[in-house]
Amino acid sequence: MIEITINKQPITCTEGQTVLEAARSHNISIPHLCFHPALKPSGACRVCGVEITSPTGRQTVMLSCVLKVKPGLVVLTDSPLVRSHRQKAFVRLFRMAPQAHRIRDLAHRYRVDLPPEPDGCIRCRLCIRVCQEIVKVGALKMEKTAAGGQVAKGDGQCIGCGTCANLCPTSVIQVTDHDGVRTVAIQGRMVGQLPLERCEACGRMYATADFLNRVSHISPGHPDTKEHHNLCPACVKLMSTRAMTEKAHLKK
Repeated sequence: MIEITINKQPITCTEGQTVLEAARSHNISIPHLCFHPALKPSGACRVCGVEITSPTGRQTVMLSCVLKVKPGLVVLTDSPLVRSHRQKAFVRLFRMAPQAHRIRDLAHRYRVDLPPEPDGCIRCRLCIRVCQEIVKVGALKMEKTAAGGQVAKGDGQCIGCGTCANLCPTSVIQVTDHDGVRTVAIQGRMVGQLPLERCEACGRMYATADFLNRVSHISPGHPDTKEHHNLCPACVKLMSTRAMTEKAHLKK
């Protein structure tokens, strides 16, 4: 038998055991993900690091799943050096598999702070820029939070045009029409909620009044323009096709 010390506690273990196996046999907790007793250890996940004193007298972190026990070995499983190593290991794993609840749960158990789960937004600011520069409403802005910058409701009033959602490369901006109301939201955070106007031809609810008023305001007048009608894009296209057909028929 071999005697080693883990967290100032003397324990006996069998020659050939790893530090992780010895700790497990004495109910000493060390986090691990890639270890399985039926398989040869690989040290791939790196979260099972422990602190030992090297032959040169320097404190260093070794992976307990591959480190073999030897007489007089002194091991620490929760020193500042170990916690720093563990933090880096968990963050690395989380970046590769952000959807894995087991990684987050294990990190929480060992008091490791992980970055917030990815929210799908890549902070490209296309939505903010188009709302400010093209739509000229300013309904979106970048807001500082504890988790970093995120797109939030701006000082301007959303007109429900949906341009931000059309430009978003990751589709995290949702535009939903329900019961005559259009809702624009980013990951569940509402940006705007506006009533829809009905198409005078087909009766479909198709655009917000604020959007139609905005289009009317920025569109220059024309002396040949007829009385304005609220028509959805499908009906406008249909009527334009009919007009072109009739015009071609008259030329014959």
